Parts: sequence; structure tokens; C-alpha cells
Amino acid sequence: MILTFLGTSAGTITTERNVSASLLQLTARSNRLWLFDCGEGTQHQMLKAKISLSKLEKIFITHLHGDHIFGLPGLLASRSLNQHAMPLTIYGPKGIRQFIEMTLNISCSMMTYPLQIVEIEQATTLYKDEQVTIYCDELAHRVQCFGYRIEEAERAPKLDIVKLQTENIPVGSLYGELKKGKIITMPDGKILDGKNYWLGKKPGFKIAILGDTTPCDASIRLASEVDLLVHEATFKHELQERAQLVGHSTTVDAANIAKICQVKRLIITHISTRYGLSDNESLLAECRQIFPHTDIAYDLFQVNLA
Repeated sequence: MILTFLGTSAGTITTERNVSASLLQLTARSNRLWLFDCGEGTQHQMLKAKISLSKLEKIFITHLHGDHIFGLPGLLASRSLNQHAMPLTIYGPKGIRQFIEMTLNISCSMMTYPLQIVEIEQATTLYKDEQVTIYCDELAHRVQCFGYRIEEAERAPKLDIVKLQTENIPVGSLYGELKKGKIITMPDGKILDGKNYWLGKKPGFKIAILGDTTPCDASIRLASEVDLLVHEATFKHELQERAQLVGHSTTVDAANIAKICQVKRLIITHISTRYGLSDNESLLAECRQIFPHTDIAYDLFQVNLA
């Protein structure tokens, strides 16, 4: 999986940061794309990142504040110009359907692909297949806001090539069959069970992408023991009271959640416009005092979970 931050600013665009959007590339699903939030200018950021709108499979909206949804109508309309666009499903809090349908109707925008809108009202499993599961839970913000947890299924085992070579099993298409766990009968009558040549499955990656929130129990549930936590850190710790008042988190809040949840890596985003890129080190320093494995997102920053 590859996560690309398309926008990392809180509230409004700056000369250095676009507003909220991040894109998850599911490499195990033919590079299908899942978008989380869609602030103004998101499709422009996708062009810069060389990401195709046509492969966008799902969009997950955390909440209905403008800096998280104002890029959505334009993106949906532009996608209709692509003749090979696949069906698209949008998930979001109650009201997302009205916003999308009213905007598209008033602008006479025609959808040339199947569009499904799913409104979320409570914590639930939103989607599950053989490769990935995504859960949501309600956070603590000024409006209804959700965070998302993505869990990848166990990854396919690797073959024990040394063992195969030791047993003089020839390289070829046979290896592919054994990797699938199939039982093969060799020309000499020897029976090979593919599972006997597995090195063992690897656990899939777990990611939590949280929307705007003050620290809450839902954050802990979603982030528990994930490989990567994406958490807002709108303000420095000196503005703790301000953060609480407007339903946001500070650097210290984000770091404390990461520490409590025993995550492997924290990336902070949704940075107030009062801070420029030159403030990144001081923002990071506050986090790393509590949780050393912290990075700060910037526009077009990519994380490769290989």
C-alpha cells in the first residue's frame, strides 16, 4: 500500500499547503485507489502526483466541513470525461448525499459512470473483501466526524526456494502452483504439497486515518496497534485550550494517542495556517518528545508500506 498526502492544511489553502486529502493506493488490488477527504484543489494535486482519476474506486469523507469536501463536485464531474472510469462509491456522514446530488444537479453535471453514495451514522464495518477491511468510528468534533481503520488481509506466503532446490524440484510454472498451496504429483510419482514449501504468511498492514477530532475513545479504538496512524495536529501544545474549543488536537494530543495505542509510526497532518513549512521542525519536536517515531506530512509526501 502507498499513501500519498495531497493536502495537509487546516481550514484553507496556503501557498505551501493544499487542504485535506490523502490517497491510498492498494497495490494488491491492481493499484485501485481510495481517497480520504477531498478538499478544494484535490484533483489538481492528483495531476501533480500523476494519479489517475479513472482508477479511483472509493472515497471516504470524514466530515462535511468545506476544507474536506469542496473539491468533490469538480472531481466527480472531471471523472465523467474519462471514458474508462470505473464505478465509484462515496462514504460519508449524513448530508453527503444531499451535498453531492444538489451540486451536480444545479450545475447540470452528468455522471457517465455508476455512482453510489453511502451515508454513515455510526461505527460499523463499511467494506470487506478477501484482501482488505475498512471500519469507521465516530470521533469528537464540532460536527459528526468519522475516522477510518484499514486492515489488509494476511499477505500471500513466499516459497522456500532453498528447500525446493535442495529437493531438485525444477524451476518453472510448478512454483506458481505450489505457492498457491496446491498438491502436485510429479512425473516420478512424488507428491508435493505446496503448503510444505511455504515460509509462512505475513500479517497485513493496518492503517488508521482519523478526521478532525479532540482526543477520544474512538481514536484509541481505531488506532490500536496500527502500523501507521495519520492524526491531525492542528496546533502546537501552547494552544491546547484553543484546540479543545474548536474540536481539534495539538501535537502533544496526537503523540499521546500514538503512544497509548502502541502504533509503529505516527504522521501528523491538518496543520494550522499560522504555521509554515519552516515550523515543521518545532511541531515535530513536540511530538517526538512523547512519541519518537513521528513524521509530519507535506503536500505530495508519500509513505510506502511495502
